[in-house]
Amino acid sequence: MPVRPIIRFPDPLLKAICAPVTAFDDGLRGLAIDLLDTMRAAPGVGITAAHIGVLQRVTVVELSREDGVRTYVNPEILWFSEETMRHMEGSVSMPGFTDEIVRPKAIRFRYQDIEGRAHEAEAHGFLAICIQHEVDQLDGLFWLQRLSKLKRDRLVKKWEKAKV
Repeated sequence: MPVRPIIRFPDPLLKAICAPVTAFDDGLRGLAIDLLDTMRAAPGVGITAAHIGVLQRVTVVELSREDGVRTYVNPEILWFSEETMRHMEGSVSMPGFTDEIVRPKAIRFRYQDIEGRAHEAEAHGFLAICIQHEVDQLDGLFWLQRLSKLKRDRLVKKWEKAKV
């Protein structure tokens, strides 16, 4: 499947709330494959349909080839741990720019697979961070919004200066 163009910050689509997927069909399977190919080409470890301008609640995560590909449709976080962790985050929509974000270390979430079957799972550590990051994006919350205003403003200035 084709590698699709990734929309870049500050495109307003990155602030859009994605609609739930209702059709679990060949179109969805094709979108998931396109997302995986696009994410690998970027490169990245996670991508949402919003990153390619498709406002549907679909995300693909691949922490490593050994770990395998995870496709989450209509993901929803049900519980966050009180324990947090710091991690460097960035976005395929803002390549080359990262900053430290503090997030809950563990989550419980529900999602549907590519066939529409419902699942509930827990994630810890880096996977939990990635899922939270991608669900934020599906909810129209770009990762920069998790930074303090000072850090966000500095990063945006650097981004604009780089003209990526």
